[in-house]
Amino acid sequence: MIYDVLIIGGGAAGMSCTLVLGSAKEKFFAKNKKIGLFTHQKSSHLQTALFNNVLGLAPKTTGKVILESGLQLLSELYPHVNRINNEKVLEIKDLLEGYLIITNKKEYKTKLVVIAIGYTKLLTIKGLEQYIEPHNKTKPEKERIQLKNNDHLVTKGMYVAGTLAGWRSQFSIACGSGASVATDILTLWNDGKHTKVHDKI
Repeated sequence: MIYDVLIIGGGAAGMSCTLVLGSAKEKFFAKNKKIGLFTHQKSSHLQTALFNNVLGLAPKTTGKVILESGLQLLSELYPHVNRINNEKVLEIKDLLEGYLIITNKKEYKTKLVVIAIGYTKLLTIKGLEQYIEPHNKTKPEKERIQLKNNDHLVTKGMYVAGTLAGWRSQFSIACGSGASVATDILTLWNDGKHTKVHDKI
């Protein structure tokens, strides 16, 4: 099977991106798209977060609860999205058409890839070295990194979202970054016609 898009990272940016993509399932241009998410939950900064300043979240909501509820929401509303659990992405190889994602267990082919993992300098995914640069919005002594990108696009078919895209480590910013990437992908699928997805009462 060849995926239409694989999202690497199940934190704020990756989960937000996946939920928006999943919600477009009834749109003609997204109806039969194969979407997958590598959850990478254990490495998410959300695991230890506590939120009192996020619109729509009750005070004292924990990041751990958000991660759990996000996965539950994904399973209940968008079961067509394939969750890939307990696999660590080791390498991304550029193919003539799309990418080969190599994990510690399997290999996957995809037309598009979204990288939405943390911004520490200990990035362990091979194939991204040429895109790494110092993070523009953190203290230099923290030695954070980002991937070179133009409005989230790293290179053809490869997107980056969240802190690794150069954004600050703020929950709502990371969510917006992931949603932005999702709408760019939906626009691509919709033959370049600007696209967003809203549910209405």
